[in-house]
Amino acid sequence: MIARKLHCGLLLVAVTLLGACSSDMDELQQYIAQVKARKSTKIDPIPQIKQYEAFAYVAGDRREPFTPSVPESARNGEGVRPDMSRNREPLEEFPLDALKMVGLIDYNKIVYALVRAPDGVIHRVSVGNYIGQNFGKITRISESEISLDEIVPDGFGGFKEQPASLAADQK
Repeated sequence: MIARKLHCGLLLVAVTLLGACSSDMDELQQYIAQVKARKSTKIDPIPQIKQYEAFAYVAGDRREPFTPSVPESARNGEGVRPDMSRNREPLEEFPLDALKMVGLIDYNKIVYALVRAPDGVIHRVSVGNYIGQNFGKITRISESEISLDEIVPDGFGGFKEQPASLAADQK
């Protein structure tokens, strides 16, 4: 008896749920009719692929395309070179951006700059001294900066000279 009541209850719930789903397809059929009524646009044709034309490289007086062009000075071992035989100065063990110019001294008509190293030690340098890891030779000292010329690798086995500067610390 309980099973029969349970069976009837489930049947009633199923009929109610199916009744809630209407078979009204009018909206869907109307949308399909609208889509079909739209005017179609013309699709561009697929572009034709051009035939590949091979290129024959004739060197003539052109350089070899797969070998790097090396400056004449690097090939001959000429040009700027760092002096590896001289004794290195204390400030050459630090990169230039780690050094700070903290002061200026004018003593006996010689201008000295005070440079603080990352280890906290203050060094006195003048024109002709070397600082930084790229063989930077000091060329000029002013109140606002130390100007120097560095010797850096040029990427072709040689070296080139480039200007650099160390600005005064603004603290």
